[in-house]
Amino acid sequence: MLEKIFVFTKAQISSFIGGAVDYLIMIFCTEFLGIHYTISIAIGGVVGAIVNFFINKKWTFNTKGYRYKYSFKKQLSAFILVVINSILLKASGTYYITTYYKIGYGFSRIIMDLIVSVCINYNLQRHLIFKKIRS
Repeated sequence: MLEKIFVFTKAQISSFIGGAVDYLIMIFCTEFLGIHYTISIAIGGVVGAIVNFFINKKWTFNTKGYRYKYSFKKQLSAFILVVINSILLKASGTYYITTYYKIGYGFSRIIMDLIVSVCINYNLQRHLIFKKIRS
């Protein structure tokens, strides 16, 4: 049980780092380059996802005595599918909250990040992408 909490905590730290990169790129693209925030979310999402993938592979889900069930290529392919869906959920959810609840896109985005990260991304990464088996 303690190990699961430790892995969950590491996953949230990794998600925070990837999310910070993602969020800063979104703000930069929107505020300084004039790109619509939904497109900026996609741009930031791709860069943040790359950061998150490598932190998760090397640190978050890397456990001694175990190896990954799937090859790097399969992990990356599954991760790309998760990221595409994550970006779509974040962009559409941010748009919905911003448009219908009249909340700024920056705050709306944080709400969507928390929902998607904790409820969806963590579970898919732990139980599918970075699934472990004994060495």
